[in-house]
Amino acid sequence: MSLPDYSLETEARSLGALRIAGVDEVGRGPLAGPVMAAAVVLNPLAIPPGLNDSKKLTEARRDALDAVLRDTAQIGLGQASVEEIDRINILRASQLAMMRAVAVLDPAPDYLLIDGHILPAGLPCPAVAIVRGDGRSASIAAASIVAKTWRDHVMRDLAQHYPGYGWETNMGYPTKCHRSALENLGVTPHHRRSFKPVHKILYQENLPSD
Repeated sequence: MSLPDYSLETEARSLGALRIAGVDEVGRGPLAGPVMAAAVVLNPLAIPPGLNDSKKLTEARRDALDAVLRDTAQIGLGQASVEEIDRINILRASQLAMMRAVAVLDPAPDYLLIDGHILPAGLPCPAVAIVRGDGRSASIAAASIVAKTWRDHVMRDLAQHYPGYGWETNMGYPTKCHRSALENLGVTPHHRRSFKPVHKILYQENLPSD
C-alpha cells in the first residue's frame, strides 16, 4: 500500500497557493477527554520520510515523527473541551478544534487540505475536504500524527489524576476496561455526558430508589 505523498500539495502550489496546511482531528470516538486537532504546513524541502495515517503507525514511530515535525514544520494546535462537545455535539466540536488549530498558524495559510468530507464553516482561506486524507496527503498525515501524539499525552496526564479508567492505554475510548470502570467508579468531570454509555450511567444514578 502506498504512503501519503505531496501530490495534492503540489497541485495546490501549481494554482498559486504558497502556504498549504494539512488539518486533521483526533478523539471523536472516546467517552472522555477533549477532541484535538492539528494544522501542519510542511517544508517541501524537509518532509520527514514515513509519514502515514497515525493509526497505522506504532507509538514509537509517531513520537519520532512528531519530534521531527516540530523541528521542520509549522504547527498549529487546537482543541474543544468536553463541555463544548456536550453543548454543541462532537462533529461541531471537532470542526471547532480544527478552526482553532488553523487560527494559530502564523503566518496564516492560504490553502487548507482537511481530512474528511465536510468543511467547517467560516474558514479563512480556500480549502478542500479529502476523504481518508491522512492516507493520501503528507500534510494531513503529519497533522494526524501531531494531533494523536498530543492527545495521547494529555490523556496519560489525566489518567494520573483519575486512576482506574485505563486512560493511559485506552486514551478514553470505550474499551471493556473503561466501561467497567465507569460502572464501578462512576463518571468523572472529563467524561462526555452526551455520549450514550456515560449518559446511561448518569440516568441510572438519578433514578429514585425504592
